[in-house]
Amino acid sequence: MGNLFVDAGVEQIDERSFTATLSRDWEIWGPNGGYMAAIAMRAAERVCARPRPANVTVHFLGVASFDDPVEVTVDMQRSTRQATSVYVRIMQRGKAILAAMVWAVDDGLEGLVHDDAVGPEAEPWHGLPSMAERAAATGALPSRYRFWDNFEQRPVTWMGPEEWAARTPAPASYLNWLRFIEPGPQRPWQRAEQLLLLVDLGGWPAIGRRHTDDQWMAPSIDVSCEFHRL
Repeated sequence: MGNLFVDAGVEQIDERSFTATLSRDWEIWGPNGGYMAAIAMRAAERVCARPRPANVTVHFLGVASFDDPVEVTVDMQRSTRQATSVYVRIMQRGKAILAAMVWAVDDGLEGLVHDDAVGPEAEPWHGLPSMAERAAATGALPSRYRFWDNFEQRPVTWMGPEEWAARTPAPASYLNWLRFIEPGPQRPWQRAEQLLLLVDLGGWPAIGRRHTDDQWMAPSIDVSCEFHRL
């Protein structure tokens, strides 16, 4: 299994350039998009030198290979007294892999404060069987992708293989408690990397509940996060 803090590490080449070696522990149809976004965030942190990220928007432009390192460049867009915007690019062998825009801010900023977000209704994680327990009970095969070995999963809803094959269209929802088995440091930037990866991974499982035609397999083209509270 992987450790995101270690595996998303970047090696600095010069003031704005970095290189990264990709870990197969985050493989799922190639390097997971959220994992690649975490690498972009790590490079942004090194250049921003701000205490925490405020938001990030990522475009996935290509699929990287594990065979060669990737090149990461960070361009400063704007820096004020309290915030910095950077543009991050990841390339490999001249091919565009990812582009990201990141705002980072200082702690203790004054401004309007509210929290109106309402979480989905879900049973507490400790009352739910793990993914391994559910799979064993229904005869489901374990995933062939090493990516899923990085989490303890406790799905809120579950379908066994026969139920999944006979499913009818339902709302595109993904309810799953996930815990990083190797959580690493819990500093603001590293927590944001973890959240970004988790937000990215739920899209396709949710789509699978809404559309029952299994001939389509589509990667995400982007992901965005606002880090209101860490």
